[in-house]
Amino acid sequence: MTPPPATTAAPTADSATTAEATPTTDVTPGPAPAATPARTTSPATGGALVLVGMLLVALNLRAAVTSLGALLDEVRGGLALSGAMAGLVTTLPTIAFAGLGALTPWLVRRYAPARVLVAAMLALTVGQLLRVATDSAAIFVLTSALALAGIAVANILLPMLVKQHFPHRTGLVTGAYTMTLTIGTTVAAASAVPVAHAFGSWRAGLGVWAGLAAVAVLPWVPLALRTRATRRAATPTAAVVTPARIRPGRTRLGWAMAVYFGAQSLSGYAIMGWLAQLFRDAGYRPEAAGLLLAGVTALGVPVALVMPTLAGRLRTLRPLVLSLTAFSTAAYVGLAFAPHGLAPLWVLLLAVGQGAFPMILTTIGLRARTAEGTVALSAFAQSTGYVIAALGPLLVGILYEATGGWTAPLGFLLAALAVQTTAGLVIARPRYIEDER
Repeated sequence: MTPPPATTAAPTADSATTAEATPTTDVTPGPAPAATPARTTSPATGGALVLVGMLLVALNLRAAVTSLGALLDEVRGGLALSGAMAGLVTTLPTIAFAGLGALTPWLVRRYAPARVLVAAMLALTVGQLLRVATDSAAIFVLTSALALAGIAVANILLPMLVKQHFPHRTGLVTGAYTMTLTIGTTVAAASAVPVAHAFGSWRAGLGVWAGLAAVAVLPWVPLALRTRATRRAATPTAAVVTPARIRPGRTRLGWAMAVYFGAQSLSGYAIMGWLAQLFRDAGYRPEAAGLLLAGVTALGVPVALVMPTLAGRLRTLRPLVLSLTAFSTAAYVGLAFAPHGLAPLWVLLLAVGQGAFPMILTTIGLRARTAEGTVALSAFAQSTGYVIAALGPLLVGILYEATGGWTAPLGFLLAALAVQTTAGLVIARPRYIEDER
């Protein structure tokens, strides 16, 4: 994913890091530069290890989600999941990202980011192992939630680590881990079914990704030990300054951003959780359905690379908002009336329409003047947006079970797209969150 444009007006890298780590509280600058985390690793040693660790973490950020989407039918049969329960399982990512992601700044204020990442990747590893070792639907849901808790925390930590360790290469490093995230997403969606068939069980298709998560722990163990020793030696001496708080929840712009983020995430997670099932119902073999799902993420890579540049250059975002709506509308209508014959075309249109995600991330930075404004707007838009997004997979599952088809679920996604477009037109013109306090 592409973060909002970096704000370089802050006096030190540590002040920007502190603002990132405390999005919903007053910002308190940390220790003097000599004691900041950003300066505890050299580019030749610790910096390289951090980069490797970040890329390994990024590989894991969606694998547990898309592998389940590709194998959802087998999991439903194996655990006797109802449509509503399956909808709950596909809703868990957004619930975890909204709730547990919001707790990450609290964790970072108390523990070093490297130590938090060790715990997050261990939770992901253990959760993925336990969920394939049970025959209980309830335990499957709980252990899936444990795995997703690790992903939720890592989602928040990676952008902060970019600012800490690579302040002058923010775009390059963010692009690297975003590409790696996309690769992990695509490979998991495409290979989950073949792996399951090779081993004769859906449990293998889900459990194999626990090994990848375990590997992601390794670079962070020495970094966690090193950071712990550095923190013991550090002596904070900087004065505490508390700037005025920015409260996006009290502004029209803040809520428009949250609604747009939530509506586009709602469709994104509904697609991730249910698109493979839609193609299966249309007559595709499970392997082909998984590949079509993987195609949405793979084709979205160039869109994610181009969208931030377009958003930054346009005077108003109105053309982008309306164009993305048109692509998504065409895809949903096509899936409703011709899901088999023109499936590759609908996948392409969905991939372009999902460009709303990198666009809104870029817009967060465009609609704030300061680092504090960017962090506050990002925290509010994403945490509130993921609460909205949690409704998507759940309601799609309920509608699918109630009607036995895809017309009603796709109609629901079209209605959500209308809400998204309305919010997008509000945020399209240049304005700043600091001016609306």
